[in-house]
Amino acid sequence: MASQDWLNKDFYAILGVSKDADAAEIKKAYRKLARTYHPDTNPGDDAAEQKFKDVGEAYTVLSDAEQREQYDAIRAMGSGARFSGAPAGGAGGAAGFEDLFGGLFNTGGAPPRGGRGAPGGAGGFPAGFEDIFGNMGGGGFGGRFGGGAPAKGADRTAETTISFAGSINGTQVGLREPDGHVIDVKVPAGIRDGQKVRVKGKGQQGAGGAGDLMVSVKVTPHPFFERDGDDIRVHLPVSFDEAVLGATVSVPTVHGEQKRIKVPAGSSTGKTLRLKGQGVHRKAKQGDMLVVVDVQVPAELSDEAREAVESYAAATADQDPRAGLEQRARL
Repeated sequence: MASQDWLNKDFYAILGVSKDADAAEIKKAYRKLARTYHPDTNPGDDAAEQKFKDVGEAYTVLSDAEQREQYDAIRAMGSGARFSGAPAGGAGGAAGFEDLFGGLFNTGGAPPRGGRGAPGGAGGFPAGFEDIFGNMGGGGFGGRFGGGAPAKGADRTAETTISFAGSINGTQVGLREPDGHVIDVKVPAGIRDGQKVRVKGKGQQGAGGAGDLMVSVKVTPHPFFERDGDDIRVHLPVSFDEAVLGATVSVPTVHGEQKRIKVPAGSSTGKTLRLKGQGVHRKAKQGDMLVVVDVQVPAELSDEAREAVESYAAATADQDPRAGLEQRARL
């Protein structure tokens, strides 16, 4: 997904929460808005789809303590760190560029390379900002070489955010450097939130060759699918009669298919069913889909339905679902 300029986008306003909202408030607001604007709920509505993406981006930043702190600092200092990138082609045409480096420097161009005493901060950086390329190999844009063999240049670090679908199917993003050059990063299918992708030879140049670029990947949560390792967990609503009598129903998968699953008679809320091989697909293995039964009890009943339930209650009056509860609850 394309990123937005942190300076010009008010993530708090997008989620409708105050700047001092805690994690629970932010999560609650996100879930409500994600349900409201989800594409499945608003088919063909481009405006709703864009709002859904904006809500997901806002939640990704504000739900992460470190990113939220950086975002607040950037907004307070009046200097942005993320800028929209040019679109790029990828597998299936769904690839997007995330411009993480461009515009970080107030000069709008490449950083000064003449030392670390330039005005405004270390190495010409605006005061208060760290060198986003990291200091793993000697700090900043310099390099330290030891021993007899020439050392490789320092690794650089970056981060990007992708959609949940991108994490399942794989995607491609582009990271733009200060000079406008775009580095294409292929994100493999099955990547988990917080994992890193290594791009060989895209780090700092050294006497022994270039270091690597380490890209940390954030995955936007999905309102229906929940990842559990390589398994995918979903909650499947079933009616009271389906739970009592049993039924075969359809459930969507992360691979865009509808699969039939048998709900056994007598199923209760929380019962977990398994669809083999319908989870995350990676080279090494395939996860399963864990379908959690969620029995729906109607809030209102017709007279006929109420009479049927009352008849059921009378027919099962000798069954006590709380039998032995007191004994099990003893300390």
